Amino acid sequence: MGKTHKKIVMAGVCCLMISMLTGCGNDTTKITEGMQLVETLDYQGALTAFDEAEAQKENSRLIARGRGIASMGLTEYDQAVQYFTEALELSDGWVQNVDYDMNYYLAAAYRKNGQPAEAKKVYDAILGLKPEEKDAYFLRGSAELELGDYESAKADFDKAISMDPKNYDRLIEIYEALADYGYREVGQEYLQNVLNTAKQLDAYDSGRIYYYLGDYQKAYLALEEAKGKGGVDSYLYLGKAYAATGDYNYASSVYSNYLSKQGPDAEIYNQLGLCEMAKKDYQKALEAFQAGKQIEGNSLMQTLSFNEIVAYEYLQDYQKAAVLLKAYLQNYPDDQAAIREQQFLSTR
Repeated sequence: MGKTHKKIVMAGVCCLMISMLTGCGNDTTKITEGMQLVETLDYQGALTAFDEAEAQKENSRLIARGRGIASMGLTEYDQAVQYFTEALELSDGWVQNVDYDMNYYLAAAYRKNGQPAEAKKVYDAILGLKPEEKDAYFLRGSAELELGDYESAKADFDKAISMDPKNYDRLIEIYEALADYGYREVGQEYLQNVLNTAKQLDAYDSGRIYYYLGDYQKAYLALEEAKGKGGVDSYLYLGKAYAATGDYNYASSVYSNYLSKQGPDAEIYNQLGLCEMAKKDYQKALEAFQAGKQIEGNSLMQTLSFNEIVAYEYLQDYQKAAVLLKAYLQNYPDDQAAIREQQFLSTR
């Protein structure tokens, strides 16, 4: 176990105190500005704000934390690891909420940097202090899958499920993680067990579980019922179920119906665009992706931006696609699919 991991464990042996981060440098004006810039994906601007925070002697731990997050945005994962490690080493010996937060970030940076073994050590340290951390079991299981340790991963997934058996969002995350590493049937066993044992499973949850089991008819029948409650996720899964059967026209109508009744939603626009792409109506697809991008603060900006580029390619507007792709890679330089697209466009 490395120095940082020893530090958090030793601090826990001394005393576990859960509190907000306090101490020298309580003014966080520039730190707040930097985190706001992170939210807008202006990572270089955020780093400048954190430099100014340091000059003004604001909270050094939060500065290092902010620099780590900005570095992750810039895909500079080695640097992010250093910043998160620095932030943890600035501890005064008491374990606080922010320490767990930064350890989760540190583990994420290790995984992004292709170091799942180091990430696992961080999750081990977290669980050594807080064995009730359900997220850590799931994330450690995911890291163990990366390491090829299926048995340990399954044990951690089993633990995460046993601690929160009605958390179907987490169950689906576990299914997706297993499927990504070639254990789809194991993931489906988890899902089928819910259908077999859960009492009073509502239409939405049963519908999306049927969707991941590949039983699309049962999925859309359940989701049609759930749609009446008006939740966006019900519409998303309903459309996906119809699209999975090849009925892109009906899937598009599901998404369009939601937008007309409930208003703009980035995920709905993205799925609508994908349906229009499947129907080879690339102009409508482009309009859907661009409409989604207009929604401020949406979490799908990267996906929508990439899909917009692909739509321009299908419209044979290669010049526009190349311009957008250049800007895209400045924000997301480690996107391998985008790098391949750039190579493709260079031949057009």
